Order: sequence, then C-alpha cells, then structure tokens
Amino acid sequence: MSRTYALLFVVAILAACGGRQDFSAPRNLDNACELATERPQYFAAMRASERRWGVAVPVQMAIIHAESRFIGDARTPVRYTLGVIPMGRQSSALGYSQALDGTWEEYQRETGNRRATRTNIRDATDFVGWYSNKSRERNGIALNDARNLYLAYHEGHTGFARGSYNSKPWLLGVADRVASRAQMYDQQLRSCRRR
Repeated sequence: MSRTYALLFVVAILAACGGRQDFSAPRNLDNACELATERPQYFAAMRASERRWGVAVPVQMAIIHAESRFIGDARTPVRYTLGVIPMGRQSSALGYSQALDGTWEEYQRETGNRRATRTNIRDATDFVGWYSNKSRERNGIALNDARNLYLAYHEGHTGFARGSYNSKPWLLGVADRVASRAQMYDQQLRSCRRR
C-alpha cells in the first residue's frame, strides 16, 4: 500500500513540475536579435501572422511589448476601494496581446479558431495581425503605421475613428514609443539577418 502512495506522490510532483508553462519575459526586450535567438517560437509565430495578415514582425513586436512586455500570462492590476478592499481587475485583458474578452471572442468567431488562447504566443500574434488588419479595413491605417495601429488597438476602432486618443497625452506618448520601438526592432532585425 505504501508503495502505491509513493508512486502517486512521485507522479503528482512530476505533473506539477511539467505542467506550468514559462510565461516570463525574454531577458533583453531591447534587442530583437537576442529576442529571436532566445525565443525562436515567438518569431515563427510572428512570421506566420505576417504572412497571413500582412503586419510586419517589428510592428507586432512593438505592440506586444507595449501591451505585455512579452509576459504570456500578463493581467491588468487589481483595483482596490479604500486602498485595501479588492474590487477585481481593471479589465479582462489577458496574455501577450492583452486582448479583452469580447474582442478575443470576436477574433475566435471570425477566424474559426475557437481553441485559441491569449496565453499562446502563436494565437496572440495572430490576434495582433487580425486586429491590425481590421484597423486597416475600418480606419484606413497602413499596416506599417505602428503608431496609429497601436492607437486603434488601444482605443478600439470606433474610439480611434472618433479621435478619443487626442484627450490622452499619456497614450499619445506610448504610441510614439511603439512607433520608435518598431523602427528600432526593424533595424536590428535587418542587421542580425546579415550576420
């Protein structure tokens, strides 16, 4: 009997150790070449999304960096009342793409990918490509315009069309940083491909 318990204990320990995915951020988020070397599956996913939706890898990278810093299980902070009473999270945003529940469900319906999860890098990059392509269709944003793609990503297509971002100087600053990061990633990727 004790041998059975010992075997069950060992199986439980092994299952607990192997079942957790590593959602941590890559070591160097400022170097696209190092990121590509450390997490080749990220680049395979982004290239697949680029082929499907036409959104360049550096643009996808910059949006994901702004949203989650490449942390796969990222969530918004918990809100507190009176500084101590937890009132739930600020939004339903989750994963690499920080997609909201409703937008994610729309993506699943439209793409037919019902099993897609926000904590899977392949699904998250496909979502970023899909959403950016919708921004092109609905708001006429070029697929290489990282700044405006990010503003539409953050504000939604209707919010972008209304210009809701104009009353948010902090968001305009983030969008400018997304555009700069996309350019930086593009230059880095061009140089590391030549090595």
